[in-house]
Amino acid sequence: MTAIIEREGDGYVALCPEVDVVSQGDTVSEARDNLAEALTLFFETASGGEIVKQLRGEVYVTRVEVAVG
Repeated sequence: MTAIIEREGDGYVALCPEVDVVSQGDTVSEARDNLAEALTLFFETASGGEIVKQLRGEVYVTRVEVAVG
């Protein structure tokens, strides 16, 4: 699974784009660990149909250069 973690205010938000699950933490490590826990709970409690509905087959994370001004 992919984890995208970004600073938000005084903490960090972690997103797993494959299943659109989000968590947060005070540090990058905490946000990542909390996301892993949220993903585990999602897969333990979601029905097979819900998992299939949420699951995205391909997710690409890349950098894009944009000219400003």
